Amino acid sequence: MNTIRSRLAAGLLVSVRSVAEAQEAVAGGAAIIDVKEPSRGPLGRADADVTAAIAEAVAGRAQLTVACGELVTGEREIAAHVEAITTQLAAARLPFPEAVKVGPSRLPLDRWRSAYERLAAIVTEPIELVAVAYADWQCAKAPDPARLIEAAADGGASTILIDTCDKSAGGLLDVAGLSRLRDWVAAARSRGLGVALAGRLTANDLPSVAAIGAQIVGVRSAACEGGRMGRVHRGNVIALVGTLAEVGAAASGSPPPPRMCPEELRP
Repeated sequence: MNTIRSRLAAGLLVSVRSVAEAQEAVAGGAAIIDVKEPSRGPLGRADADVTAAIAEAVAGRAQLTVACGELVTGEREIAAHVEAITTQLAAARLPFPEAVKVGPSRLPLDRWRSAYERLAAIVTEPIELVAVAYADWQCAKAPDPARLIEAAADGGASTILIDTCDKSAGGLLDVAGLSRLRDWVAAARSRGLGVALAGRLTANDLPSVAAIGAQIVGVRSAACEGGRMGRVHRGNVIALVGTLAEVGAAASGSPPPPRMCPEELRP
């Protein structure tokens, strides 16, 4: 198996839409804070000033990634959005995001490949451009994940996110099935890609997705009070982080770590 190239931290990724949510996620122990506006789609792009404010709140406490919408909108528009964010961060002497990500909906594989490579040439170090595959690729009119994984590896990607496009339908395990998901993860890892899995994952799903080799497990609904459009709550994040820690301990034969009590941190 090839060495995994991704520099993103292993663990729980929590998608947030505000500074308050970011603070809750960090307090709960999230490894990665992902900036996203869920009302704008599966990888909805938050305004640049919102992203900059969250980056300031998170700086030095967790890694930061940014959802930038769908690649079909054009690499120039996406690159301009990333530049608007980095300009604000540079002025405030804050670190840039570790990574940005864009969805593949409404693009055949050849158009996705060329657009991804053009955007990767614009969004350069130290920011990683994460490739995204949709498990519900037929509904999203996106490339088959198995083929996109190969194209992403050939195109120099370091990390791939396997997610769902339609957030009103079933979760990742419902859409893909564990067996097919395991195959996709194995294919990505064999090409040296770090793997993140997301898509309406629940606390009960976490042991399964962690066990098949995902380094990063992404959530929003499971971290929120009130579902995807609700608000991230640290108690939910603590519980999710604890579940992943227990899975990791069991895999290594270590005793399970003590869990923090969410009630201790309630206001």
